[in-house]
Amino acid sequence: MIEKDMLTVFPKTVGSPAAKPQLCIIVDTEEEFDWNTPFSPNARSVTNIQYQATLQHIYEKYGIVPTYAVDYAIVSQENGYRPLREFLMDGKCEIGSHLHPWINPPITEEICAWNSYPCNLSSDLEYCKIQELTKIICDKFEVRPLLYKAGRYGVGKDTISSLEALGYLIDCSVLPGTDLRPQQGPNFTDFSSDPHWIASTSVMEIPVTTGFPGILESRKATVYPWLRSRSGECLRLPSIFARLRLLDRIRLTPEGISLREAKRLTHHLIRDRHFPLLTLTYHSSSLGVGNTPYVRDQTDLGKFIAWIRDYLEFFFGEIGGTATTARLVHQKAASWRHEHSIEVG
Repeated sequence: MIEKDMLTVFPKTVGSPAAKPQLCIIVDTEEEFDWNTPFSPNARSVTNIQYQATLQHIYEKYGIVPTYAVDYAIVSQENGYRPLREFLMDGKCEIGSHLHPWINPPITEEICAWNSYPCNLSSDLEYCKIQELTKIICDKFEVRPLLYKAGRYGVGKDTISSLEALGYLIDCSVLPGTDLRPQQGPNFTDFSSDPHWIASTSVMEIPVTTGFPGILESRKATVYPWLRSRSGECLRLPSIFARLRLLDRIRLTPEGISLREAKRLTHHLIRDRHFPLLTLTYHSSSLGVGNTPYVRDQTDLGKFIAWIRDYLEFFFGEIGGTATTARLVHQKAASWRHEHSIEVG
């Protein structure tokens, strides 16, 4: 996996403490599949793409240009890529890549939980899969993707070398404060949501926005793993600590996070960190009923859409934030680095 010492803290060039907070939206754009069954290369339905226009109409109201990080199932089927290509041609979105190894050629590995994390593959195979995905995105969308997001947050050292070789500028795969080793994935316990340059590369890490509001935040690295241990879960310690405002891990997403929690996280990051950049993420498949645990019926779908609409009203109204994209964040930071002759690494 990426080691913490590979990251150089990104200077606050996307905004000073007095600047307006910025929001970008990155969508894991993928096929529908049952999250509770084994991974299968045959799960390729992409009917959820026809519903993305629902949120596009909302985004246009706020001047938001979302980035759809598309996987192979999306970009290899016309009903997957065509609606998104129309958004792209109208300047209403940007396109990145999202790697699900079990459906992305070449498939030479055993399809299993371990290999569902791209970083667990051999470096050559991971490179070939990202390369194939990049090629078909270039072909179908006629743009070169600059943003990459690993499926299941499976990013590692070799991933970054592959991304740089293939011309990527941004990785969005890090899930701060989360240890995925029990599920055979990487460990991001010590990572923050701050954007970083990765080692001496031109690749920027823009992590999933995650925070730990609470009076024990400074001790989250030791306290939160204990809360999430088997004993802690049995005693319902995560929910108890959250209710008591001692420590609560919150990710900026409508999937499993209440609007109240998202607002609390936003206030926390802006007030305590002067945080200039937040990323809102979700799965494209959540816009189709029954595809994810978060949207099981029409009522859930209505709540999901309302969550995003109400959060945007809060962010651009009450908070006074502005919209951006990961590409623009990188562009501005790279320009600042060049002007100040800053070495990264």
